[in-house]
Parts: sequence; C-alpha cells; structure tokens
Amino acid sequence: MEFEIPWDALFGGGLLGLSASLLLLLNGRIAGISGIVSGLLKPENGEVLWRVLFVIGMVFSALLAPKLGFELPQSLPVSSFFWVGIAGLLVGIGTKIGNGCTSGHGICGMGRLSGRSIVATCVFMAVAVATVFVRLHLL
Repeated sequence: MEFEIPWDALFGGGLLGLSASLLLLLNGRIAGISGIVSGLLKPENGEVLWRVLFVIGMVFSALLAPKLGFELPQSLPVSSFFWVGIAGLLVGIGTKIGNGCTSGHGICGMGRLSGRSIVATCVFMAVAVATVFVRLHLL
C-alpha cells in the first residue's frame, strides 16, 4: 500500500485555518458555526451582515468547489429521515450544552489552546468512535 498526500484535504484544512484566523484577527470573532447561526436567531446591531456572509460563503463554496476541480465527499444514503431528525436534534442539544460545536472547539478553540475546547474535542472524538462502533457492530 502506497501513501499519497490528500492534497484536497490539506488545501481545505489550510483554508479553514486561514479563514478562522482571519475572522478572529480582523473581526474578533470565533468561526464556530453554531455560534454564528445562533447569532442570526437573536440578532444584535452590527452582528448580522458578517454572519450572513459567512453562511453564504459556506454554501456557495460547496457549490463552487466541483467547478474548480475539487471532489466533494459522497453522501451516505439516508436510511430514515426520522433518525436524521433525531440526530440533528441531539447535535443541537449537545452544541448548547457544550457551549459550541465541533468547528468552534475543534478548529478555533484548539488553535487558541483553550483547555475547555481540548476537552470538548476529545469528548466529541470519543463519542464519534462509540457511535461508529454501535452503528457498525450492534445495529
């Protein structure tokens, strides 16, 4: 088996790091999507435009990437919209309880060496491993 560098993933990770750093340096804000979207649900003065532009940028980058030659990961088949809804609800509850989402803690918080974010990311990863184990071996 020969190792190949996943250039698309490396480039994408670099863009994530760069964009998160620029948002923090230029705007003083953390690039956690749950915080950005929740800020749109309870808007404050001067906080709406950058949040809307951030969300639009995320959506359009996914549409633009294939036109630039990047492959998007294939979606897994949805076995039940009921379970997708339950999963979304649980993610929302976990995001509220954990004071942030995987992007906020995993990319931005760990990049700032936040102890809370390091612990949260370790918990995210442990739960992900357990979920995959249950899904593949017990269901």
